Formats: sequence, C-alpha cells, structure tokens
Amino acid sequence: MGTMKKWRFSLFFLLALFDLCWCFDGRAAIKMAVEFNNHAASAYVAQAKGWFEEEGIESVAYEDYVTGMALAAAMARGDIQVAFICLVPAITAYANAKVPVRIIAGTHKYGYGLVGDPRRIKAVAQLEDRNMRIGCVREGGAADVFLQRMIDKYRLERERVLPKIRRMTPPKQVLAVRLGQLDVAVLPEHHASMAEGFGFKMILTAKDIQPNMQGSVLAVKEELIRDRPEFASRLVKVCRRATRWINEHPDDSAELVARRLRITADKVFPLDKVLIHNQFTVTRQDVARSMKRLCYTAAIDPKVVQNTIDYLLALGYIKRQMRAEDILDLRFLR
Repeated sequence: MGTMKKWRFSLFFLLALFDLCWCFDGRAAIKMAVEFNNHAASAYVAQAKGWFEEEGIESVAYEDYVTGMALAAAMARGDIQVAFICLVPAITAYANAKVPVRIIAGTHKYGYGLVGDPRRIKAVAQLEDRNMRIGCVREGGAADVFLQRMIDKYRLERERVLPKIRRMTPPKQVLAVRLGQLDVAVLPEHHASMAEGFGFKMILTAKDIQPNMQGSVLAVKEELIRDRPEFASRLVKVCRRATRWINEHPDDSAELVARRLRITADKVFPLDKVLIHNQFTVTRQDVARSMKRLCYTAAIDPKVVQNTIDYLLALGYIKRQMRAEDILDLRFLR
C-alpha cells in the first residue's frame, strides 16, 4: 500500500511538473511595462485587443512609468523583462548601467514637441530670454535630448538656455502649464498636445529637428532572446499587428488610447485639487491630434540609432562609444 501511494505521488508530481513547464513554455508569463504617454499606443492597443494572450504572452505585471528613465531603472533592477521605451533611455541603460537589453523593433518615430504660451514666445530664439520659464525632463531624458538638438539646430547659446530649465516630469510640466507656472515646455506626446489644450501653441515638433527620428522601441532583456527566441518573435509580431491597426483605424485608436491613459492617470499624476475637480483630463481630441504627429511603425533604421548613440556620447550622456549593432537585434523583423 505504501508503495502504491509513493507511485501515485510520483505520478502526480510529474504531471504537475509537466503542466508547469507547459505553462511557461507555451503560455509564458512575463513582466512588461510602458511609459505613460501615447508612445505606448501599440502596447495599449495590443493589450485591449487581447493580442498578447493570443500569442501565448501572459503579462503577470503590466506597469506604467512616468518617464523612460524610470522605466530603464526598472529594467536595470530586474523588475521587468519587456519595455516599450524611448530609444534614448534604452541606450543609456545599456551604455552606462550595462543593462543587458536588446532592441528588437521600433514602435514609432518622432513624438516630441516644444510648446509655449503665445503671449510670451513667438520664436525659438526667445528661449535665450532671461526671464523665460522653461520646463523639461531631467538631463539625459529623450525630451532633453530633443531640446539639445534644438539648441544645436537653431544655434542657441547653451549657457543662456539650460540654467533656466525647471526639471520635472511631463505630467508635472502639464500641470505647471495649467497653473500658469511655465512659459515654455519641452514634452513628449501626448503631453505636448495636452498643453495645447490649455492654450499653449506648438512651436516645433520632432519632425522639424531630425528626419526619421526614432521615438520609442520594443526592448527586451538579453536572456529572453537567448532562452526564448520564439517568445521575442511573438512580441514583434504583436507589435507589428498593433502599429498596423493604429494606422488603419486612427479614430478608434485615439479613443482606445485616451481611455487607457485616463484610467492610468490617477496613478501617475500628482494629487492636486485641480485633478480632484476634473479639470485635468486626457481627452480623445488631444490624443487624436497628438497621434497624428507620430509615425507608428515597427521599422527601425540602424543608422538613426547610431546617430543617436554618437550624439549622446558628444553630450556626455553616455561614457563609452558603442555600435548600434551592440544593442539592436532585428532578426525578428526580417
């Protein structure tokens, strides 16, 4: 009788182990995260449509981070394995923190803007004005690099612009715009278009600064590609499907993304009476206008990535030279 019980227990254990292995091999669970903006539209669409699950990708943790730098730090800590993240923080995480991350697809191009109070600023050169109140993310963020490129293109004097910058997250910049505390803001979309909704004017977009600028990318930990290449392939497949759907259904996409951003806003915006009184809402109109300024595509140009790497090195934001091929793994796009 004892032998029979042992045999049954062993059989049960083997069946349970087989079931567990199937779960992780066929319906793998991962930790995925995005930035809180419409750069992550393809992830939001895929989640809403259930396309991750269709491909056997079950996300055990799906988080929104206020900035790409915070998202990169989460990858460095090992909190997540997959990120829809701006190109710049992905590069700095790899180069500076030596995070073993690989970019396997793009998600969009462009996606940054300079907005300003039309009563205070008419031209980019006025960024040098002594009393101009300028908002931007901290040094090394994607919007900050957009600002640096703007300074170079318009031949502004850095010492007359950078010391005046008020460093704050995009949501706090938009709130500062709403409260009349900024004259100019350098923002990622959809935040730049939200500032427009509060009376600011779009002065420049990323298209004015760099042709074919890579906005965000789909990045994964290196071990995921090494141990589960078919899993990475599924992620790229979902990303391509989502970007295609966004381009084919712009109105539906804007509604879906706006709804998702409104749900998430309670977690990422600072608690303030303006928010409590519902005066600070992500509208479908803002999101639709914003999404038209982005080019949603999974395609990515290694030359543009290399140009970004070289520029970050010149700014001192990364400390060592690297090749685009070091961080790119585009086999799943081919």
